[in-house]
Formats: sequence, structure tokens, C-alpha cells
Amino acid sequence: MISEAPSPGTKPVYDGPQLFGHPTGLFTLFFAEMWERFSYYGMRALLVFYMTKGFLGYNDSKAYAVYGAYTSMVYLTPYFGGLLADRVLGARRAVVLGGLLMAAGHLMMTIETKLAFFAALALLIVGNGFFKPNISTIVGTLYAPKSERRDAGFTIFYMGINLGAAMSPIVCGYVGETYGWHYGFGLATFGMLVGLAVFVAPTWLTQVLILGGAIGAAVVLPFLQDSLIQLFVRLLLAAALVAAAVIAFRALGKGGLPDAAGQPRDPEMARKAALWVYGGCLAAVVVFALLFFQVAVAGYILGVTGLGVLGYVIYEMVTNCTRVESNRLLVILILAFFHMLFWAFFEQAGSSLNTFADRNVDRAFETRVVEASEVGQTLELRIAPGATEARVASLPLLSQEQLGHVNADPAMKTAIGTALRVLEKDKAEKKGEPFEAAQVEDLIKRVQAESRFTVTGLSTLRAAVGNPAIDIPDTVKWKVAPESVGMGVVDASIPASEFQAANPTFILTFGLIFTALWTWLGARGRDPSAPIKFVLGLAQLGLGFGAIWYGVQTADERGMVFLGWLLLGYLLHTTGELCLSPVGLSLVTKLSPSRIVSTMMGAWFVSIAGANFLAGLIAGLTGGGGHGGEKGLAMVPPPQESLAAYGEVFGQIAAAALIASLVLLALSPLLRKWMHLDEAAT
Repeated sequence: MISEAPSPGTKPVYDGPQLFGHPTGLFTLFFAEMWERFSYYGMRALLVFYMTKGFLGYNDSKAYAVYGAYTSMVYLTPYFGGLLADRVLGARRAVVLGGLLMAAGHLMMTIETKLAFFAALALLIVGNGFFKPNISTIVGTLYAPKSERRDAGFTIFYMGINLGAAMSPIVCGYVGETYGWHYGFGLATFGMLVGLAVFVAPTWLTQVLILGGAIGAAVVLPFLQDSLIQLFVRLLLAAALVAAAVIAFRALGKGGLPDAAGQPRDPEMARKAALWVYGGCLAAVVVFALLFFQVAVAGYILGVTGLGVLGYVIYEMVTNCTRVESNRLLVILILAFFHMLFWAFFEQAGSSLNTFADRNVDRAFETRVVEASEVGQTLELRIAPGATEARVASLPLLSQEQLGHVNADPAMKTAIGTALRVLEKDKAEKKGEPFEAAQVEDLIKRVQAESRFTVTGLSTLRAAVGNPAIDIPDTVKWKVAPESVGMGVVDASIPASEFQAANPTFILTFGLIFTALWTWLGARGRDPSAPIKFVLGLAQLGLGFGAIWYGVQTADERGMVFLGWLLLGYLLHTTGELCLSPVGLSLVTKLSPSRIVSTMMGAWFVSIAGANFLAGLIAGLTGGGGHGGEKGLAMVPPPQESLAAYGEVFGQIAAAALIASLVLLALSPLLRKWMHLDEAAT
């Protein structure tokens, strides 16, 4: 993602207008990438929930497998996108192609058929391969190789990434979980199109898009909330967005992205090869779409690709590199292994930590609790959080506060059974599969036999509201049983997908602090080496999972964990990322020979691809059941029963990350020696 020197296929641009010492084109790239990351992370925040609660009806294991295959392929294709940009297209044309493919993918997510869903994932995979590595490469071409402001420029760019990533779960996640999945995916499509328009539009129109989009988002953000803590985060992000837009508007008034930035070395060759590249993209989309019908194949693809990349790097080391270059590439390979471990654990955020937040984290703010004097009385609760009818909207919300509690009124279980019959039949039709009535009836029996309220019941009722084929009201009656004394009554709760915004929000808060810290230490000759920063990153990741594990140990009798433990875990994950991720990207560009810098950056992304596939396998260890599956329907157990599996896996991840940090600490003196920081590449 970061490029120390222009790649062989990209023209450098070292002069032009500046603001605050940075090329004005940086601010175009900042907002293009911000909106692209808005679309990507907005979709990612909803993906597992959409697969388990939406029409696909997957169980946890199947959803995690698809999620792991998707995210791994997303990080695999940048290797090939970098190669094609280096040798054929140039970075600029690659970014445009990638943006168009990703916009088509987000749009196709709104179509409820299995083939359309898999095709959407395939379009996103191929599009990301062109977009992600090459927009960062263009940033690199704006600075001279030895520019002192280069790292600061990439820090600014990194903040844009995280501003988009912070907004997207809040906007797409909130809207998708509250009003419907397709509205969330539609917003992701809009974000991608805005990002692409910012990149290709004339400078004056880019200014309008940046400032108009920022003001529009800033106005909307405060309305998408149900609590003071949500409002605070939204106001913080809105202020950051508007401030960035005003600075960018001023910068682009001096000039936009130079025409030469990202152009191919040989425009004629790029023109001739374009049709072949486009045809290859189409073929790749078909292949990746078919892959999701058998996701285990993704593991074999990653294995073969990983071995191929490793073989290529070793070949370069043996045949084309000096001793210093070979040592430096060996450092990259070793750190890539620990980098892969870090992200395999970190990427639980979109899968197991996401479902953990949905099922076992107390995200609701109680207005009161049910008293013993209310036993035998009946509460009326609204089902949908986005109810618009005044009387219904004024009622307390049926939420996770009811999970694990007992409703003495059997009417709710009857309504859940009625809804399940219709919804599962509808899902089967949309997937093009036979309707297994016996399996549905078995699931209904299990749901109705369970005395405590579950996520399966909650998500079924919410999916049924507004469905004309299901005759159930917008509210349910909850008859208070003795077991429900102490149950919370709430007006709203934070959607689980919103917790995906914690990491990028923390990065926005602490990113510049860490940059200043490294600068301060560097001025005093105490800046830790890259391997030591990797050690710090892994250690903090382990401590973060340790905090979540401790939260599981202190859960209440219902199996619900205080949300502060999850947020503390995300905070420590973020500080770990700030030690490791930017440093790793910069390290690759500094240690790689300039002739293969984009290729090595693609190889670095291959390690992230492997990490994401491993992340899906690790997430599967949490069990948990799910709402459906391909070999039978499953029920999410009450929170009392799902808690232990999450705690066990998160504790094991904490131990593994801490052990890995100690191993790397022992290796760090040797790695620092092989980096040859004070030597030329001879």
C-alpha cells in the first residue's frame, strides 16, 4: 500500500502545488480512498449478519468460511493488480477499473439470489485487487524517494482510510440493521461511486464532491443514533470529516492530482493490452464467483499462490539481488509470518467478535428493570427498532435485554414459528434450493422447546415485521415470569455492527499521537526498530484479547458481558495495529529493491490474505450454531450457553499472540542486523 519509490510501471511526479508542505494531489487521494473504504467496511460490517440473518440463512460455520474466503481473496488479488499496473496499465487506470468493479459488486449485493451474492463478492475481490495497491502507489509518486515529508504524507492518507472505515459501520451498519440490509448495501454503493468520482473528476468538481459529500454526511450522522454515546461519536466524526474537507477544498484550489500521476511508462502498450486485461477480469470474476460454491478451494488457491510468491522472492534473492538486498528480503519474509499471525487474530473483528457483540455483549442502556411486583403482568414491546408509527415507536424495544429471559406468554413462540415457516421457504426459493419442510419444523420445535428467548427468535421476528406474507403485529406481549425479574427495559440499543467503528475511531484518536511519539523518540535516538514495534503490536493484541477473555469471566448470570471490556479489547488491538501496520508497510517499501517494490507490496498483501483465511477457521472454533445451514437448520443458543466457547477461543488467541511476541523479541537483534539500515544495497 505504501511505495518508497515509484514502481517501474508508474511515472513519478515530484513537483507541483503544495499545502502545508504536501502535494495538493494527496488530498484528492485522501478522499477517494476514504469513500472507497467507507463502502468496503460498510459492507464488511454487515456481511456475517447478512449471511446468518438474511436470505442465505447460513449457520455460523458456513458464514465464517465464506467470510474468511472472501476477505482472504480480497487481500490476494492486490498482488496481481500490482503486477498488472507495474507492467501494463499504470496505477491510474487500474484504480478506475477497480473502482468500477467494486461499485458493481456493492450494487449487486442488493439482489437476493445466491448467484448474485457470490457474483457481488467476486466483483469486490477483483476490483479491490486493482484499487487498493495502486492508489497507495500513486501517493508514493507524489514525493521524492528521500523526502522527509513522505511518511507524514502516508500518515495523512492512512487517516483518510480510517475516517471512511469509522463512518461506514455507523452509517451502513446502523441503516442496514435498523431499516434493512439492502439500504446498508445501497449506501456502500453510493460511497464507492463518490470515491471514484473524486478520483476522475476535474479539480473544480472534485472540490464540490469533497465538500458537498462531507457536509451532507456530517448533517446526516447525528440523526442515525439512539443514545448519547452514539451521538458523541457521530459528532466527533462529523467534525473530523468537515475539517478534512475544508483543508482539501483549500488545497485543491491550488491544483489537483497531476495528470502524470499514475500514468503507465508505455501508454501505447497499455492501450493495446487493455482489452486483454478487461477480458481477464471478467474471467476472474466468474472463477471467484464459482469458488464460493466450494469455499474450501480458497485454501488450496492461497496455498499455491503463497508458495508461488515465496518461490519468486527466493528466486529474486538468489539470482538478482546483492547480499544486502537478499538479507533485507529475508527480513520481510520473516516479519510477514508474524504479520500474518497478527492479522489472523485481529480479523476476528468482522466475524467472531462481531457475533460475540451481537449475542453476548450488553449493548442496551436500561431505562428501568422489571421488578418482582410485575410478575404475571404483561409488557408490550415493539419489535423493529426503526418503527415509524407513533404509538409503536413510543413502546420499549424488544432487544438483547430479553435474551436469556423467559416470556410466560406462549403467543410469541407461536408468532416465531409462523414467521419461520414463511421465511425459510422464501430463503429456499431465493437460493434455488428445495424447501426442507421437515427441517424447518424441527427448528420450530427446538425454538419453542427452549424456555429462554434467543437471538434466533429476535432476528426472526424482526425479519417478519413488514413482510406481507406473514400476518404478525409490530409488537409482542411479554408476560413477566419469575425468571424475568431484573430484566432490562430499553428504548434502544447499539447495533452490534457499530462496534466495527471502534478500531478506526481509535486510530483517528491515537494515530497522530503515535506518529508524534515515534518522531519524538527518533529525535533522541530511541525510536524502536521495526521488529521491536512488531513485538509491541503482537503483545498489545494479546492483551486486548486477554481483556475480552476477562470480560467473559465476569459476565452476569445471563451470559452478557459489559461492553467496556470489548471496547478495551478493541483499543489495545488498535494501539497494537498502530505499532505494526504502518511500520510494516513502510518497511516493505524501504527494504525492497525499487524494481520490485509494488510486487513485494503485493506479496505483503498475500500474507494478509492467508491471515484472513486462518481468521475464518479460528472464528469457526467459537461454535455458536447460527440461523441456518446447508445441511440442516440450527438455532443460536441463549447467551448463557454461547458464552463459554467465545471465552475459550479468545483466551487461546491471547496466549498465542503473547507467545509469538516473545519469540519475535528473541529474533529481533538478528533481524535488525539483516536490515542493514546504514548500508547501501550492495
